[in-house]
Amino acid sequence: MLHVAVVGSGPSGCYTAQSLVQRDPGVLVDVLDRLPCPYGLVRYGVAPDHEKIKSLQNSLRTVLEDERVRFLGGVQVGPRGVPVARLRELYHAVVYCVGAATDRRLGIPGEELLGSWSATEFVSWYSAHPDAVADGFVLGARTAVVIGVGNVAVDVTRMLARGAAELSPTDMPQSALASLASSQVSRIHMVGRRGPSVARFTTKELRELGTLPDTQVTVNPVELEMDPDYVDPSALPAAQRRNIEVLRGWATAPAPSGRHRIRLRFFLRPVELLADGDRVCGVRLERTRPDGRGGLVGTGRYEEIEAQLVLRSVGYRGVALDGLPFDPQRGTVPHVAGRVVREGVAAPGEYVAGWIKRGPTGVIGTNRPCAKETVTSLLEDAPALLHRAVPADPLAALRAEGVRPVEWSGWQAIERAEAELGASLGRGVVKLPDWESLLTAAQGGARD
Repeated sequence: MLHVAVVGSGPSGCYTAQSLVQRDPGVLVDVLDRLPCPYGLVRYGVAPDHEKIKSLQNSLRTVLEDERVRFLGGVQVGPRGVPVARLRELYHAVVYCVGAATDRRLGIPGEELLGSWSATEFVSWYSAHPDAVADGFVLGARTAVVIGVGNVAVDVTRMLARGAAELSPTDMPQSALASLASSQVSRIHMVGRRGPSVARFTTKELRELGTLPDTQVTVNPVELEMDPDYVDPSALPAAQRRNIEVLRGWATAPAPSGRHRIRLRFFLRPVELLADGDRVCGVRLERTRPDGRGGLVGTGRYEEIEAQLVLRSVGYRGVALDGLPFDPQRGTVPHVAGRVVREGVAAPGEYVAGWIKRGPTGVIGTNRPCAKETVTSLLEDAPALLHRAVPADPLAALRAEGVRPVEWSGWQAIERAEAELGASLGRGVVKLPDWESLLTAAQGGARD
């Protein structure tokens, strides 16, 4: 039997495991994850009010419940965990699907001020990621600036404008729900340095802003018309044309009144976060304009927006995994068709899939063909990989070395505990927000 370890249980990891067991009846797959919970960004990145997308967990569950797939949560790979070299000794092949674990920074003065956060940190908090920082995002804030015009920027903008009645039915942790329900944030500026024709949000997400109760959405027609492709969108792809239509509608129609006011801004780049003592109090922005060659130039004209909360949403970046080669420019592991490349040569038995392979691009579904390409390479190599002896049961070897994974029964116990917590609060399922509560719940499953 071919024994494969897949590191990471998000969509790319689950699709890799699925492709392996579908295409080779003689393969056994262990899916390892640092967290005690599966599903990766589907659990910890999709906004809690996006129930339809979150339901993708049901199809990922089917993969992890396959009789030839084993979920092993709470297993750290790399420093302070199972070394990469040891993992290679235990399995014929290892596929790393570890995503892009950090956020890009703006690199401007004031970025370290209190009240300045990455959107990743904010999303982790309201999604109950056990590594999330303490509460306090919206405390004392009246105005927020979201820097970026992608779907994550739209998500955090929408969550800031949601009311308690809309958030209570979600699985958001109780502390985050209470904080957002009592939030005084009423003005939200979403700022992009380029024009509307190249904004990275999808039309569905964009339109959703206009359906929020008690919320006014406005755009500046002058900023829209600075973009030549806004003025004449005929050459744009269909998705960008639909975005233009939505923005044009907001620019020409009278905006409804509302307690929350969302303003979309374009052709402005942040140059400094302004301070009031050690806290952010505003953002200084430079007006940009198209240079006629597909780029931007600064105009030397500036404006300031008052804000007590700044969330940067300018992309993700892969992080080097100790023991694997890494391209710091791309933030990815060098590879050829998913085969890890060491010093110019494909390393036998080492593979990558997902964002750590191709960078943080695409939607959840993009991971499926990406995983299939990697699995094709792995199965082509399988005859040679099988010549190397590995333990009959890698889990037994891991346990002998002190590893205590959260198995599927432990994850099911976490699910039960979250359902019970929600019922006690008069809500649906409510996520457990920290390591201690998750591991305590999982241990209950281990005793079943």
